[in-house]
Amino acid sequence: QVQLVESGGGLVQPGGSLRLSCAASGTNPAIHAMGWYRQAPGKQREWVASITRGGTTNYADSVKGRFTISRDNAKNTVYLQMNSLKPEDTAVYYCNRVSIAPWSWGQGTQVTVSS
Repeated sequence: QVQLVESGGGLVQPGGSLRLSCAASGTNPAIHAMGWYRQAPGKQREWVASITRGGTTNYADSVKGRFTISRDNAKNTVYLQMNSLKPEDTAVYYCNRVSIAPWSWGQGTQVTVSS
């Protein structure tokens, strides 16, 4: 059974940075395209960024140029470096494989951008 554990969230001021981590157990994320998603209060979960097996990255327009997704296959971990954070980035962030059949979602990690 695959387990995803997200961490690294917190409270940050506008313009600040955070680095999120997603540790996967029960699988090898290196063989999957992996993505970060987020869900703001009262909104549906949305895709933020993804990275293919070969390392190709894609980003939602709202985060392009500010966020960077990466992976450490040796550690079964996927990262999301978030810079120049804005209040509208406030959400619970999740990771999962990019698939029509995602794994069970983890607890996510809360990111709050506020002064």
